[in-house]
Amino acid sequence: FFFLMIRRPPRSTQSRSSAASDVYKRQVLLGCVLSLDNGLGQKPPMGWNSWNKFACEINETLIQQTANRLVETGLAALGYVYVNLDDCWQLSRDINGYIVEDNNTFPSGIKALSDYVHSKGLKFGLYSDAGFLTCQKRPGGLMYERQDAQKYAEWEVDYLKYDNCYAFGIPVKWRYERMRNALNETGRPIFFSMCEWGFKDPAHWAREYGNSWRTTGDINDTWASFLDILDRQVEISHLGGPGGWNDPDMLEVGNGGMTTSEYEAHFALWALLKSPLLIGCDLTTMTEDTKRILMNEEIIELNQDDLGKPGVRLWQRQGEHGLYEVWVGELSGNELGVIMFNRGEETTQITVSYEELKWNGQHANVRDLYARQDLGLVAGELRFDVPSHSVKVLRVSQSHKQKSARSQ
Repeated sequence: FFFLMIRRPPRSTQSRSSAASDVYKRQVLLGCVLSLDNGLGQKPPMGWNSWNKFACEINETLIQQTANRLVETGLAALGYVYVNLDDCWQLSRDINGYIVEDNNTFPSGIKALSDYVHSKGLKFGLYSDAGFLTCQKRPGGLMYERQDAQKYAEWEVDYLKYDNCYAFGIPVKWRYERMRNALNETGRPIFFSMCEWGFKDPAHWAREYGNSWRTTGDINDTWASFLDILDRQVEISHLGGPGGWNDPDMLEVGNGGMTTSEYEAHFALWALLKSPLLIGCDLTTMTEDTKRILMNEEIIELNQDDLGKPGVRLWQRQGEHGLYEVWVGELSGNELGVIMFNRGEETTQITVSYEELKWNGQHANVRDLYARQDLGLVAGELRFDVPSHSVKVLRVSQSHKQKSARSQ
């Protein structure tokens, strides 16, 4: 097992848990409380992660090809700059407890791969776990936080996804605090992505620990999974903001399990929620529809807006053919992002008044972001027929008359 290769003599899982618990108790008594101090995450991160498409089937050639494609396709120019390895890059620990990469799949080493990604003008991310093992039973980070953080800094890592497997009941805040502190001590700014799965409601406390926090278990590439995770954001979506973001998990756009209209809904709603936008498909085989969705800069602007206020669900209603709802997000410049979302099985007309949107005035300029079309000056309400499993994504701004009145 992996722990036979580490610095300490082999011990049972129970003894490791007991030792960690003892340290936990001592640090609680000492009142050791710090906070995240890296200046990162002023906007939600954008990039790519290996897990959704490739799981453990990763290697350095795939990562190099992905970095190349981010640049060649123009995705990087739109903000997708993180290239993040998920689980299965690590193999063991050396005699001093430092993490060792799998040289069969990464023969040039992680530092060389990090250098390659950086040479493309991109950022480099890795994965570990706040337990004794990762979810795929590779060496975890618990009790090795300082060695791991030092190694990440040496490798010039920019992003760390930190999972939650094999922790054996050790308190979650203490485990994430240990890695947060170790990352702080390196002096290298590393985006800290907490993957706690939402079990302990991290949206209410994790800002002190990380730059983002998973709010649910893993997404999968189905309509049902997308809806389940979306519904779990309703009560907490407002709790994200600059420096710390709710993370409803990575994008499934392009992986083939949903329709094009369902992927459009997935992408637009994640954007309005100010979720991290981490592509999860194979960039070497993207369809034109996948490119069109992921590269819609007007929807990306909803996500990267300077105001940094996540969208919220205004209401949900039962129609003749199923549920439909309206989401709204405040944007800089006194503008709004509005998404009409039809969950039902038939086309449904959705109407929302300016009063419901708390819009200041009875007229607004409206633009359809997927159609890339200005709809002109619209009075009183927004009313559109929205097809089944689809969205209408709108940007609402002041009319020229309203702007003139405000400037006087």
